[in-house]
Amino acid sequence: MCGIFGAFNKYITKDKADFCCDTLSHRGPDGRGVWFNSEGNCVLAHRRLSIIDLSDKGKQPMLYGNNRYCITFNGEIYNFLEIKKELQKKGYSFVGNSDTEVILASYMEWGNNCVKKFNGMWAFAIFDQVDNSLFLSRDRFGVKPLYYWTENDGIVFASEMKAIMPCMPKVDVNMQMINFFRIFHHYEFKDDCLIKYIKRFPAGYNAFFKKGKIIFERYWNTLEQQLDVPSRYEEQVEIFRELFLDACKLRMRSDVKLGTALSGGLDSSAVICAMNSVAKFNEQSTQKDWQNAYVASFKGTKLDEANYAKIVTDYIGINNKTITMSNCLSEKKLLQQAYLFEELWMNSQMPIMAIYEAERTDGTVVSIDGHGADELFSGYTMDMQFALLDYTNDNINDVARTIKYAENIGKLEEFNDYEKWISTRLKKVKKRNIYEKFYRKVILHYNDVNDVKFKRFDNLNKALYIETHKKILPTMLRNYDRNSMSSGVEIRMPFMDYRIIQFAFSIPGSSKIRNGYSKAIIRDALKDIMPYEICYRKDKKGLNAPINEWMRDSGELYLDIVNSQDFKNSNVVLNPKKIRKKLETYIKNPKEDYIADLITGQKLWQEINMYIWEKALIKNRVNEYLN
Repeated sequence: MCGIFGAFNKYITKDKADFCCDTLSHRGPDGRGVWFNSEGNCVLAHRRLSIIDLSDKGKQPMLYGNNRYCITFNGEIYNFLEIKKELQKKGYSFVGNSDTEVILASYMEWGNNCVKKFNGMWAFAIFDQVDNSLFLSRDRFGVKPLYYWTENDGIVFASEMKAIMPCMPKVDVNMQMINFFRIFHHYEFKDDCLIKYIKRFPAGYNAFFKKGKIIFERYWNTLEQQLDVPSRYEEQVEIFRELFLDACKLRMRSDVKLGTALSGGLDSSAVICAMNSVAKFNEQSTQKDWQNAYVASFKGTKLDEANYAKIVTDYIGINNKTITMSNCLSEKKLLQQAYLFEELWMNSQMPIMAIYEAERTDGTVVSIDGHGADELFSGYTMDMQFALLDYTNDNINDVARTIKYAENIGKLEEFNDYEKWISTRLKKVKKRNIYEKFYRKVILHYNDVNDVKFKRFDNLNKALYIETHKKILPTMLRNYDRNSMSSGVEIRMPFMDYRIIQFAFSIPGSSKIRNGYSKAIIRDALKDIMPYEICYRKDKKGLNAPINEWMRDSGELYLDIVNSQDFKNSNVVLNPKKIRKKLETYIKNPKEDYIADLITGQKLWQEINMYIWEKALIKNRVNEYLN
């Protein structure tokens, strides 16, 4: 929705506050505001992306309660209309129609417990002028980002690290985190960041900053939120269908045009087909302009899914807008991407940034997408294999068939000896499980690992719990936030509705892998509103750049980079000479195995991108290229 910045008990000049606020202009191109309290010890700033209540009555920072409270807020509270009605019955009045005003009234009424009523995504700060305290909150799963830096008795916070960095006396790379990324790749669950001394505000937490101290409280723990669901699979299917359609309906509340980044896979197709189903009921509170599908096409590569997306849009009777992805790379473009993305990942984010840029150019400000389903309902073979530990000889073939098909599309005739395959894979999984147990202790909150509810999970749900809370999903949420907000587009994710996540960890793994299909409950719940060939499609590609092909197409660019003196002198590059030799060999000698070739390309790109990241964000060279 927006970009937020603030400081408390930290002297910030108006010019500095304006500058920090405007480093987030890409997140909020529609307006800005900076507010100082009368004592001058608190500043709240906001870059606005107008989505709900486009009038000045929705502007931030916003005051409420006889000007006692002031808020800067990034996100959306999807059920704000229902909460607003409840508050009106209690005597609260509202001057506008924004969810921001509802947050302030909710805080007045319920204090820090107000967040438990919210169905949405958020990062916000509320300053209490009477109590001289700052209240901070981040949504249950960290869909919206929030960073902070404390020094002496003061705090500075923002939606992105680049807005905090100008306030710091010195900006240093956190090499411990750089090296952690090299090994684990996923670091979003950690408090520490790539910039030394900046911290990541934890998901599912509130905090009060008062008298120079920050005190955290955990308000959400998925293990404590499990539901009592029916044991019959058919009843579970009905419950999921109802929850998912309602989650989509709530996310269609908007005063601006909606769209969907459609891949043609199960998840994004499920979302747009559910929106089509919801729209037929003509709900007054939902946006009517939603029939906008944006498809990324990698023509001539094995990652192209445009034909599947067309099946979906033909089925629901709308047109799709295809964005052909090309390898138009330059050092300028790489630096822009690294600056806006601000973090590190294994593959180029350009295709994802490009699709949201195309949405914004077309006037679409909100994209309702299918992220989160893989982690919750088992869409990755690396997680599916743990289900082998949960099944008996009666149905283990079903799991094996699901995994094998996902790993080897179109070659099932080669897999006749299931017993041999299962025996071999089980040995690997049991060995892997030893690592997973160690991994849990390293990255999970000890209370989570030792919680009796976690121990009761089957092996598949244990793996998915980690993916959802500590590994892939937090990284994916971060990536899509940066990629969409780089063009001022908000992503809403129905699968991330907290009710669906509660449900996902209240059903057994056998409801997720079933009859030879992963994510079975999604397929069976939505089969009547989706094209069959998409609903029961088994292959999976994902929206990833064909970095192996792109690196060869732009071989001269990458060779120039690794041969430059700047690259050789980089603080984050471990062995520049070795990387240069590997790159030269890689460009000249493609591997026959496409996936192996892609993985090698990703590893090389990852090392080169660390240098690009350092140059753009730390050495501040990006200013030469932004315009």
